[in-house]
Amino acid sequence: MTFFDAALLFLSGFVSGAVNAVAGGGTFVTFGAMSLVGLPPIVANATSSVTQFPGYITSTLAYLDDIRHFWRQALLLCVISALGALAGSLILLALSNPSFRALVPWLLIAATALFAAGPWLKPAPKGGAEAKVGSFAGSLAQFATSVYGGFFGAGMGVMMLATLGLTQAGDYHRLNALKNMLAVVIAAIAILVFVSGGVVAWPQAIVMIPGGALGGYAGVWIAKRVPQGVVRGFVVAVGLFLAFYYFTKG
Repeated sequence: MTFFDAALLFLSGFVSGAVNAVAGGGTFVTFGAMSLVGLPPIVANATSSVTQFPGYITSTLAYLDDIRHFWRQALLLCVISALGALAGSLILLALSNPSFRALVPWLLIAATALFAAGPWLKPAPKGGAEAKVGSFAGSLAQFATSVYGGFFGAGMGVMMLATLGLTQAGDYHRLNALKNMLAVVIAAIAILVFVSGGVVAWPQAIVMIPGGALGGYAGVWIAKRVPQGVVRGFVVAVGLFLAFYYFTKG
């Protein structure tokens, strides 16, 4: 890893943390940076999961007061999320890098479209009702989302918030709290599989994680000064650039 690579990865970690704090979508940045420095797509995807994990933890802690009201009822969705993430991450490891590379641009286009539609997919507030979890439809939707999260992950948060809004009761903040809680479970299982499979690039991850922490802190400052639409447009542009990159490279 050259000094330029390390600087690029640290900067991408910082930008990713800031983007996640403002609008979400930081995975596009970290995955893209690791692709540009030459990491194979499976390794880039797995390592990106590691670098995003601290942000999932801190986001969940920020909603701890809300989670206290429904965590017992949410245990079923946690188990379902763990099983889905396990399936998705094992499917990823079963693929070769060329096979996964062929899928990446299509996954990026789908994730970018989902992210761009995010503002229209947010659930409408429902008057602060207690979050109802564990319905059959909600369980199926969460399993499918978890498989995707374990397999690729970009756009997972938007997808999960949309499906939870359609299948669960509760206002936006409680659904977002539930989404963050389940994202921790999905990421933790996927990381365990990726680490055991030996596909995590630890030197690159160690460089990016401090950048992500600083970016998350700076994101609060950015959120007060930069319109969320501008940040969302930046993430969409990164996603389209990466899709073009993999289409032309493949």
